Parts: sequence; C-alpha cells; structure tokens
Amino acid sequence: MEIKKSQGITPTEKRLSEICDSTFLKLWSYPNPFNDDGKELCDLLAVFDNHVFIFFDRESRPFDNPENDVLVAWERWERAVIEKQINTASGAEKYILSKRPIYLDAKRTIPFPLNIPSNDIHIHKIIIANGAYEACKSFSVNNIYGSLGISYTNNPFPRKAPFMVQLDKTNPVHVFDGFNLGIILGELDTFYDFTSYISAKEKAIHKYGLLSYCGEEDLLAHYYYNFDDDDKSHFIGTKDKKINGISIGEGEWKEFQESKPYKLKKLADKDSYLWDDLLQITCQNALDGTLLGDGDIFNRPSAIQEMAKEPRFSRRALAEHMIKSIKDFPDNMGPIARNISFMPSFYKGKAYVFLQLKHDNIEDYENKYRPVRREMLSIACGAAKIRFPHLKKVIGIAIDAPKFCERNSEDFALLDCENWTEKDQSYFEEGNKLLNFFNTDNIKMTVKTAQNFPDPTRKPRKIGRNEKCPCGSGKKFKRCCGK
Repeated sequence: MEIKKSQGITPTEKRLSEICDSTFLKLWSYPNPFNDDGKELCDLLAVFDNHVFIFFDRESRPFDNPENDVLVAWERWERAVIEKQINTASGAEKYILSKRPIYLDAKRTIPFPLNIPSNDIHIHKIIIANGAYEACKSFSVNNIYGSLGISYTNNPFPRKAPFMVQLDKTNPVHVFDGFNLGIILGELDTFYDFTSYISAKEKAIHKYGLLSYCGEEDLLAHYYYNFDDDDKSHFIGTKDKKINGISIGEGEWKEFQESKPYKLKKLADKDSYLWDDLLQITCQNALDGTLLGDGDIFNRPSAIQEMAKEPRFSRRALAEHMIKSIKDFPDNMGPIARNISFMPSFYKGKAYVFLQLKHDNIEDYENKYRPVRREMLSIACGAAKIRFPHLKKVIGIAIDAPKFCERNSEDFALLDCENWTEKDQSYFEEGNKLLNFFNTDNIKMTVKTAQNFPDPTRKPRKIGRNEKCPCGSGKKFKRCCGK
C-alpha cells in the first residue's frame, strides 16, 4: 500500500521536512501527523527504536517593524514562538505516552505507519524558532551567526535579556533556530549521531545547575572537542566533579569549522553517502508500495533498519569497502561470476555480507534471476555465521556487479542468529556445499580502523598473529581468521 507523506505546509516546515528526511531517512520521519480528534499533533514526528523526536516549527515576525522596541518585540516573539510551543510540546508528549492513535491525515484515514515503543521510551521535544535571525545578529557585534543564546537552569536570571532563552532544566526542551537547524541535523545526520548528541546534552542539563551557550552550534563544537577515551564517546561538560555550571562562549563553532580535523572528516565522509543512497531507495520503495520480497519493513526487524543504525563514520568505512570491492571485481572472469565481501559493523556481534553477481545471459530478471540471487544471499549470510560463530546478526546486500551492467537492483537479507540451532547449522552447511562461501583459504583480510575524525598521521598496519582478530570473535588472529 502506498503511503503519502506530507512535505510540510509553510516554507520553514518544508525545509524541516527535507532536512529530517535526510537525517532520519524517509521511512522514519513524518511531517504534520494528527491525533484522534483531527488536530495536528506536531510539525514533524520521527521514530526510531525507542527514541521519539517531536518537532515544532514556529515563526513570528515582530522584528520586521523597525518602530517596535527591541525588548518589546523580543517578549512578543519569545511568548509566541517559545513559551506557547513548550506547552504544546508537553501536550504532544502526554498524548504519545497515552498510546492513543496517530494519523498522517486530518481525516484520520491513514494510520501512522510506525509503532510507538511501549517500553523504555525516550521522547525528545524540539522547537525550531524562526523570525529573529536578522534582529539577533544586528543586536550585538559579538554575535557571529545570529543564533539564539540558551540557558538551562532552575534559577532564572532576574532580568530577561533579548535573544537569550531561559529554559527549565527539569523538563528540557531543545530550541534550535533557523540558522543552526541545518548545522545540527546536517552534521549529526544519522539516527545514532543525532541521538548520541541529544542524549549527551540532556545528561548535561540534568547534571549541572547551569548549562549556558551562545548558540546550539557552539554547544555542538564543545561536544565534538570532548571525547572520552574509555567510553569511546563525545560528551558535554567536564570530568571535574567540583564544577556545577557550564558556560560556552561565542565562536566555538566558527573555530571548529575552520580546524583541520573537521575538514578531514567532511572530506572523508563523502563516500559514506553511498550507504544512505541504498537506504533511501528502499525507503521510498516501501512508501510507494513497490517493495518486493518481504515488504513489511515498517514494524518488523529488517536489514534496512539494521543498516540505518550505523553512525556516520561506520557508514564511511562500510561504503569505502563496498566501493573498493566494486572496483576490484576481476575483469577476466567468465560469463557467470561472483564476488563476496565480509564487513564488520559498528556493533559487536553484527556484520555485513556484500555480494556482487555477474551474469551475461539473464533471461527473466525479476522472476528467475533475482529469486536465485536472493537465495544465494541468504546462504552467504548463513555461511558468514558458520565462519564467524560469534555473530548474532548478519545483514546481506546483493547487487549486480556494476562493472558489467548499466542498471542495477538491490536485495537485502537479515539473518538473526541469536538463537542458532543445530538445524540452522545443518541447513546452511548443506546450502553452502555448492556455493562454498567463506570456505576457501584464499580469504583476503584488510585491517582498517575507522573513527569520527580521521587521524592524518595514522598509517595502515598489519595485524599481529597474537593480537585479537578484527572480526570481533575475541580470539587471537592466528586461531581465527589467520588460520
């Protein structure tokens, strides 16, 4: 069944829709949902795993009248765009927690296609505040970008200052503006990256008596600068337990954006969007109702959902591996040939199998060839589990070898092997007797370390025989893949 999504109504809502379709992918982001009385619930709802993001896009233009006093205009704008929307956001949060139905249309004929998680749900309320950019930028010569200052505290300042929003830390709402919306969702453009930032921010809001910053982009720069080597994650704040307040000044983002690590990351990330393209094609097919095979990927475990969990730097490594495999497909093979690659995930116990097929004489592509390709992909996933017993999930991706075809298609498979049985083992061993995936001693292994910000001084190295195998088994390399 085709699912028609709203694309937003106002220009700012349409912009929000486009940005969220890119960050959250088309399958998990829905503008203008409605509640069961036909009223709009919010301006955009994004749901993935146990995280729910409620977006409110609001605009007011009291600053357009030059005769208005700045403080008076600010109070009007803040009341209309921030304060009212905080109350609206709280109402939407209560509605979602009530488990009442959500719809994609005001007539309530199209149910919201995703299940709202019932356990361990995390709801994040986000207001996009438009209409103050020019006034904010011209108010102070020290304001670089015209973004709003934000403070989370239990003790509001006695005097309200224009363009500084004071928010309650006990029930945090995130406020982005027209300028930094594109930065935050553009830089943190995967569910993992955006959720990690929002979660780190909410942790800091609850931890400190005061969290204050001159612009959301400056807080993002602070987040990127702070990295915990033990947890392997970015954070907001300080390791000094004596400090109870954090204030981040103007210009952090400008400085960070001009740094070499940032530029290297942006350059390195370019190839990673091959991964996003694969996901978006399938997401659109699902929305159009044209997805073949096991087409219900909205509320059932799927390869697409597993692929969407990967952070940006992991997508970079995976896409680079796929591109290299495509380029390295041998030119001098016969009319029927294959190439298979094994790629570890960011998550332990999870990996990908990338299968390319070359077939020069396909008679019936959809009815004969693709079912065979899907079956081969399924066997390849099982063979990977047998070769690497520690795996809990194997995701398969199959395409026609791009070197030898102008058009292409994609097949995906998810093998959940959490509860692997002897019957499973026998089935895939039998299926792999002819195909012989991962049974050869001629497997080539490339060891590569991926990180969010590439280290220009890091050089590739060979893994030692007594080091842990990079496949994630926990065994020494010589007793695992280095046999």
